[in-house]
Amino acid sequence: MKNLSPQGFEKLCQLILRSSGFEEVKVTGRTGDGGIDGHGVLRVNDFVSFSVIFQCKKYATSVGSPEIRNFRGAMVGRTDKGIFLTTGTFTQEAKREAVRDGVPPIELVDSSTLISILEKLELGVIAETKIVYTIDEEFFKSYK
Repeated sequence: MKNLSPQGFEKLCQLILRSSGFEEVKVTGRTGDGGIDGHGVLRVNDFVSFSVIFQCKKYATSVGSPEIRNFRGAMVGRTDKGIFLTTGTFTQEAKREAVRDGVPPIELVDSSTLISILEKLELGVIAETKIVYTIDEEFFKSYK
């Protein structure tokens, strides 16, 4: 993921969200997007759905609390929920900021979580599980 272009990472995040059940997932794909890289809808059931915006950051290091605050500022009046995805990690301050009382919560998705999601969805990875069988001699005794 770290070798992808920023636009490629945004497109990968779009696919991950779509594959995870989000609908109408679009990447804004423009400079000056106000801190928003894309948006979509998460439908819980026929009665409940949430508007979601997301931010994608290719970082080799940690995302800090200022980036989370800036993203939250971009969310105000535009959405019900925010998701911040990164190829890096999040500082403890960023994690606290994401769930601070009195403000809309932001889901944080770091590189380890992204890798787990890709494995679960089987996107960009090939499972190479080999099955090894042990002969059950007792089973075959009655057929001798």
